[in-house]
Amino acid sequence: MDIRIIKEPIKMQVVKEIAREFYKDMVKGVVDIEREVMALGGEWHMDSNQVLIKDGSKQYNVWGFNIYLNRKGKDRVEYTSLINIRPVDGNRSMEVKSFIICDKMYNIINKLII
Repeated sequence: MDIRIIKEPIKMQVVKEIAREFYKDMVKGVVDIEREVMALGGEWHMDSNQVLIKDGSKQYNVWGFNIYLNRKGKDRVEYTSLINIRPVDGNRSMEVKSFIICDKMYNIINKLII
């Protein structure tokens, strides 16, 4: 399984290569909003989630997302994942409901994918 931790900017072509393994036009990922790193790839968000946790991330800082390769701008990122269900943190659905967290996620994703 091709899961990559992204700490430095990568080109969209690399994201497309990662996407080929499972979904072709979409890639699952998780982002640590504290460390400002992300992991991309895997069949499930939990696959990338576990890789980031092993790399030193704390679960409460890690949020899941999808990148759709055929979309543009903000529509390219979807903030939906099973790992986002966190009633104790005020997020009771698969979709991240906090605009603050979504903005942090989006900014980190855009900083790391050029």
